[in-house]
Amino acid sequence: MSEIYDIEVLDKAGQTTSLKNHSGKVMLIVNTASKCGFTPQFEGLEELHKTYKDNGLVIIGFPCNQFGKQDPGSQDEIESFCQINYGVTFPIMKKIEVNGPDAAPLFSYLKDQARGIMGSQGIKWNFTKFLVGKDGEVIKRYAPKTKPAVLKADIETLLKA
Repeated sequence: MSEIYDIEVLDKAGQTTSLKNHSGKVMLIVNTASKCGFTPQFEGLEELHKTYKDNGLVIIGFPCNQFGKQDPGSQDEIESFCQINYGVTFPIMKKIEVNGPDAAPLFSYLKDQARGIMGSQGIKWNFTKFLVGKDGEVIKRYAPKTKPAVLKADIETLLKA
């Protein structure tokens, strides 16, 4: 079993939950922000969620305020914004940090498993996406500018595997 399933995260209410709950599913894990130039990607993420959730895709959003302070709101404000403006129904978890000494263990693990351009480890901006296979293997890291629709072929391949 992959190490990713040993990692616990905090849900929107601050309750500990295990990624083991998603074992056997394809996960798309994204650091999000509600006041970013890439924020409209929520629409594309929700479209992926609606299209593939019944086939085993789980999208998990983690709000982060580390880049340009673009997610300053409370948990309720962030979730409300996502639902009202983009119809988001996939889980939006507790706000976290993705870089530095207080980086969430999940993102430390993801960054170690899937490096960025030129082998960089740190996350450069909001909406960095990590695709995880059914076995918990981190398959690929996508840049913030990569639109969710571009991930369809990779997601479909993993769902069929």
